[in-house]
Amino acid sequence: MSKAKFILKEPSSKTDSLIYMVYNYQYKRFKFSTGEKINPKFWNTKTQRAKESKQFPEYPEFNSRLNKLENGINNVFRRLLNDGIQPNNILLKKHLIAELSGNILKAKQKMLFEFIEEFIEECKLNRQKSTLKVYNTVFKYLKEYAETKNKNIDFESITLEFYNSYVAYLTLDSNLSSNTVGKHIKTLKTFLNEATERGYNTNLEFKKKRFKVIKEESDTIYLSIAELKEMEKINLSGSPRLDRVRDLFLIGCYTGLRFSDFTKIKPENIITEKSILQIRTQKTGQRVSIPLHNTVKHS
Repeated sequence: MSKAKFILKEPSSKTDSLIYMVYNYQYKRFKFSTGEKINPKFWNTKTQRAKESKQFPEYPEFNSRLNKLENGINNVFRRLLNDGIQPNNILLKKHLIAELSGNILKAKQKMLFEFIEEFIEECKLNRQKSTLKVYNTVFKYLKEYAETKNKNIDFESITLEFYNSYVAYLTLDSNLSSNTVGKHIKTLKTFLNEATERGYNTNLEFKKKRFKVIKEESDTIYLSIAELKEMEKINLSGSPRLDRVRDLFLIGCYTGLRFSDFTKIKPENIITEKSILQIRTQKTGQRVSIPLHNTVKHS
């Protein structure tokens, strides 16, 4: 059950402390600064309101303001749900401020392209550059498809008919491989899932089995240990650049790390006494420990 409570920022303070409103909802926590301050000696932790004290004569008005905040967040939460919008902290803050100022916000319906553009901008704060590059590429092809086919693409346009037409466009008109087309569809599903979670999209045809991510078995090309050793023996002293490139390639082969990881290995990543390489991977953020191959030690 969603519920608001009020807490002091500094409950042990001898002087006035700021009051926060904390709203727990759907296993999430929204924290909002009320802007109100009170000396903790006048605060009732059970009622989460100011004590009825002659030493604090303004308690009726003070508590009334806190009641207004509690009613406001409850109204905002219910209104978002009634409008079919999944509440989150950003929406709660935006609508609460509007509620307190007397301006009730109505749910704004975003267009698909508008949402994708804003979502990519938002992702710049917490996504890798490689992921953002994929997002922008997929968005670029989607806009080009709409322009080429002279179609207005919006949430309700994403049907199985659209899927078949778009896959054909990416495959035949744009000459993309099956796996690349699959990546485009997978990313489009990411956009649509996010929009659905936020209440902007109600069309769920993209979740049907036939709206599938295409995959194709690809040839695996690899070098044998003998071939790696032959490469290691090549004398590249006359070309320091090629020598470094060859060493980096061998490190990648013997550690199994991604390019973005093995090119950033530093001396502090090497635990000499245990002959182990420890590094936090860029894509997953996980710390991995890899036994050092003799070639890697001397690269």
